[in-house]
Amino acid sequence: MGVELILWVAIAFGFYMAWSIGANDAANAMGTSVGSKAISFKEAVIIAAIFEFSGAFIAGSSVTDTMRRGIIDPLLFNDPAVVGTTEGSTLFMLGMLAALISAALWLHLAAMLGWPVSTTHSIVGAITGFGVVAVGPSYIQWGTLAKIVSSWAVSPLTGGILAFLVFTVVRKMIFDAPNPVAAVKRWSPVLVFPVFVVLALVIFLKGMPGVDLESYGIGNTEIWMLSALVGVVGSAISAFFVRKIDPPEGDDPQLHVAKVERVFRYLQIATACFVAFAHGSNDVANSIGPLAAIVGTFNEGAITAKVPVPTWVLLLGGAGIVVGLATYGYKVIETIGTKITEITPSRGFAAEFGAASTILMGSQLGLPISTTHTVVGAVIGVGFARGMTALNLGIIWNIVKSWVYTLPVAAGSTIAIYFVMKTAWSAFISPL
Repeated sequence: MGVELILWVAIAFGFYMAWSIGANDAANAMGTSVGSKAISFKEAVIIAAIFEFSGAFIAGSSVTDTMRRGIIDPLLFNDPAVVGTTEGSTLFMLGMLAALISAALWLHLAAMLGWPVSTTHSIVGAITGFGVVAVGPSYIQWGTLAKIVSSWAVSPLTGGILAFLVFTVVRKMIFDAPNPVAAVKRWSPVLVFPVFVVLALVIFLKGMPGVDLESYGIGNTEIWMLSALVGVVGSAISAFFVRKIDPPEGDDPQLHVAKVERVFRYLQIATACFVAFAHGSNDVANSIGPLAAIVGTFNEGAITAKVPVPTWVLLLGGAGIVVGLATYGYKVIETIGTKITEITPSRGFAAEFGAASTILMGSQLGLPISTTHTVVGAVIGVGFARGMTALNLGIIWNIVKSWVYTLPVAAGSTIAIYFVMKTAWSAFISPL
């Protein structure tokens, strides 16, 4: 009866965790598109409902690590010399539940304050806190944790530099041209090709953890060829539509800018769809990882390093992300889309392309890149392209502080929740 209680509570908080990810992390992916007015908040929710959910359900990981990022070896809980006399599987399930609750609460609080924080860092901090008190600090992989902390600098800096460079190229090639409309008709198909190649690579190499491409005869060579094909198709479609753009009447520069931004609006919508799919397929594991670990331990009666993820758990995670964005994502969207710097479709396009390129590079190099930190850095990068006065340094400082708070707050709250649940288990439930 007691173990079943853990399972049902975990299911409830698994959905709450997914809701919190939707309210915070999914809002990051949509922030630039809504902030630039390329799409409305309602349209962002529709895109998320289609692409975030599809990514989570179709391409979400079918097998998940029970301990995110290798912070702790879960098999330690099978060793009585490490965990003591209490049954290891029970301690493990209680710890995963404590981590789930803690990370969800922190993401919810951050969303209330409009702070875009990393879901992965929240889970990693929570599991680290649990590991320290359950098996001891000597068993924590501190080197792995240090690599994750390093992404506080690596992710936003790289994303910011790439977004800055992309927007600078766009500005010089198109906006600073004598005839911006003619320039966008000439150069947009050229720009679209690398953008769609990168987005396709992100989907194939990072955004489909639950799909075994090799079983379909698709290796790295085929992935690059397919991505190049996506780039060619995207470029051809762009060329077909932009040639229909009529030049504005008169020489008013603002009329030219409005026509050009309209082209980038559609490009930004396309990138938002790609990013939403990749986000759903990847970050659903953050919401369902601890839940899947609890379900797997409950079903098998033992702890394993990797556990299968039932279809209903993927559905729960995908649905929770969409509901979270729809009901509470507006606060983080407002921070990303309007409070850091002014976002236009062209700047939003540069930010999303810079972020996607950073995520792709990090995936290929094995670097712990945070999607949240990368998107924020990319938005700062396009703002910096217009000078420091274009940036709201107060908001940026608050965001950076929230990143620093994430690991210790998640770890500390997990420790407190774990001790309360362990005490309650020993006093009231275990004797039954």
